Amino acid sequence: MPSLKHLASRFAIACALLALSACDPQRISELEEGLSTEVDVRDRFGVPDQVWDDGGGSRTLEYNRQPAGLRNYMITIGPDGKMSALRQVLTPENFARIIPGMGMDEVRRRLGKPAKVTPLALQNETHHDWRFLEPPTNTTMMFTVVADRQLRVLRTQVGPDLNMQQGGGR
Repeated sequence: MPSLKHLASRFAIACALLALSACDPQRISELEEGLSTEVDVRDRFGVPDQVWDDGGGSRTLEYNRQPAGLRNYMITIGPDGKMSALRQVLTPENFARIIPGMGMDEVRRRLGKPAKVTPLALQNETHHDWRFLEPPTNTTMMFTVVADRQLRVLRTQVGPDLNMQQGGGR
């Protein structure tokens, strides 16, 4: 059983993450495609969780809000050093692009780091979960990618975020 000190520490981290993601709309409003630079992006969002090389001098900065948040941002910086795109990638349209046979490295590149990864040894599967808001009701949901031992997508599924229903998240 976790100690009170451990629980208090986890609660403080969760609050900090929620506060961080609550500031995202303000940060986004301060950036403009074609004008804002990588320095502007990093000033507002901080150090990215991952930097993806897109080739040709472009790269994408990943700003992950999982597991406490419900969004992941991919911000593309063009070869000129200016922001060319800012996308929230946890959307039904992006989920529909995840297909059986796809490698988990490509899934990670499209959706960002998952909130949770659960190996199921007896089934020879691993479940990768992303929390998101389902439009238009903004219901908190979970998108799950089920992968085999070779880290290839077997199937995907969407369901309610049970942590939210049990009071375990925000």
